[in-house]
Amino acid sequence: ERADSTGATGARLKEGANINKSLTTLGKVIHALAEASDPKKKKKGDLKNFVPYRDSVLTWLLRENLGGNSRTAMVAALSPADINYEETLSTLRYADRAKAIMCKAIINEDPNAKLIRELKAEVTQLRDLIRAEGLEL
Repeated sequence: ERADSTGATGARLKEGANINKSLTTLGKVIHALAEASDPKKKKKGDLKNFVPYRDSVLTWLLRENLGGNSRTAMVAALSPADINYEETLSTLRYADRAKAIMCKAIINEDPNAKLIRELKAEVTQLRDLIRAEGLEL
């Protein structure tokens, strides 16, 4: 939030500063995750891959959505006004970094439930095969 353009003072100015701090930390987290997703720059044991989730409440709450086992969609809101050119450009850079994050989400499934589902699919497939051969069950 730009304090000059909004004319914020007092508690609103302090709130705006806290929002800016959280957004800056979110930008650092996205940058770190994008760097970690880049196979060219990835090295095991490299401290540069540290992701600062704990630096902000916002990033701490979003840690599973950003770098965890999930699929996340982010929306970048842009302004066509020329007065907001710098903010729009900054948002586009931010969105480009977020686009570079690659997570491999996997379904968390109970092994027994998975086995049951696979066996049911196999039974259905075998029943269809028997019916195709013209035999009755």
